[in-house]
Amino acid sequence: MLYKRIVTATILAFVVVAQVMAQERLTLERAIAIALENNYAIRIAERRIDIATNDNTLGNAGFLPTLTAIAQKNFSSSHLRQEFFNELQPPLDRRGVNNNNSALGPSLVWTIFDGMGMFIAADRLRQLEEAGRTNAKITVENTVADVSSTYFQIIREQQRLLAFQNAIGISSDRLALAKATYEVGAGSRVDYINAQVDYNSDTAAYIAQVQVFRNAKINLNTLLARDPLNDFTVPDSILLQPGISIDALRQAMLNQNPNLVLAAQQRRLAQLDIKALTAQQFPQVDLIGGYGYNTTNNQAGFGVRNARNDVWSYGARVSVNIFDGFNQRRRIQNAKINVLINEDLEADLRTQLVGSLQQTYNNYLNSLQLIALEEENFRIARQNVDIAFERYRVGNATAFEFREVQRNTVAAETRLIEAKYNAKLAEIELFRLSSSIIQDNNRQ
Repeated sequence: MLYKRIVTATILAFVVVAQVMAQERLTLERAIAIALENNYAIRIAERRIDIATNDNTLGNAGFLPTLTAIAQKNFSSSHLRQEFFNELQPPLDRRGVNNNNSALGPSLVWTIFDGMGMFIAADRLRQLEEAGRTNAKITVENTVADVSSTYFQIIREQQRLLAFQNAIGISSDRLALAKATYEVGAGSRVDYINAQVDYNSDTAAYIAQVQVFRNAKINLNTLLARDPLNDFTVPDSILLQPGISIDALRQAMLNQNPNLVLAAQQRRLAQLDIKALTAQQFPQVDLIGGYGYNTTNNQAGFGVRNARNDVWSYGARVSVNIFDGFNQRRRIQNAKINVLINEDLEADLRTQLVGSLQQTYNNYLNSLQLIALEEENFRIARQNVDIAFERYRVGNATAFEFREVQRNTVAAETRLIEAKYNAKLAEIELFRLSSSIIQDNNRQ
């Protein structure tokens, strides 16, 4: 049959060209692996985890003492003239008098009680590190979803490219037939010219689709953080995961969606802010100690000529905020309000996610129904184009009638491609919302 012959020929031609030009056959799993290793957003998120991990220490929480040391040396050069009440004692007149003093010693401060503030700070640092990991997980899952969507977009554009190739094949046969009938005087010049116009139109559509196909590849290479011109091949079909359950997805989403997890972590951080501010109302007890070594060397003047002191000091210090203009109370009230805000944000996010999940699932089911319908339409259209071409060849159908059949066939194939692609996009979004997109891609 005409249509099957053209489809087979164009597919074989496309495969041969792809094998010659492409550098690799890129699978979805390989693309995701490259993105997880190279994608800049993921690398930035991982480095932020490193920062949060470095910050999560006992010293940063305030458990450990602080020890400082100073070393100081002072020099002075002066002109000294001194006259005395005792007239028998001659005046003292010295130039270039050089004096020097030195100080050396460490000092220690160790907070042993601050209203449990250091324990609250340690808990906060742990929560911040976990929030950083959750943010990184969000980045990873969004990147995997973007890579998957772009990957299947390439397959869609490749299928559309083949559809346009098929249209060119049909138009080429029609142009050859119109030319032959015109040259032997059995056909009109108008039909021949119209066949040329339609062939050129199909060729222009194909050329435009080639550019769309190439741009889709560039988009994927960009997500993978590699050379945009790196060529590759992809499979020729879009496969859907069977047996997707909305109930299982909803439960997984409520339990492990990283955006919900992050919202809960933000709420706990807001609660810790209240505890940290409350802890500041308690007295703070510090242990203090130090050692000082001081020397004095004077060439002239009154008092000590040479001296050395060794001083050990130790003790305890208690400080408490008695009154600060009610600012502490204001900060605690604001922190409590912030907790309520975070609770509302978490509840609102949960509601939005549940709604998005249901809408996406409805789109998925609708796409499956469209796939079944368009597969039947495309099957009928392929049969119809063979019949229409034969009728056109023997003169029982006009060129306009045959062109309409051809257009309907391309449209039916395009709708089928779009239905499969939309179903795949909905499937990817379902797995992203339920935080199972990585496991899903591992199964493929």
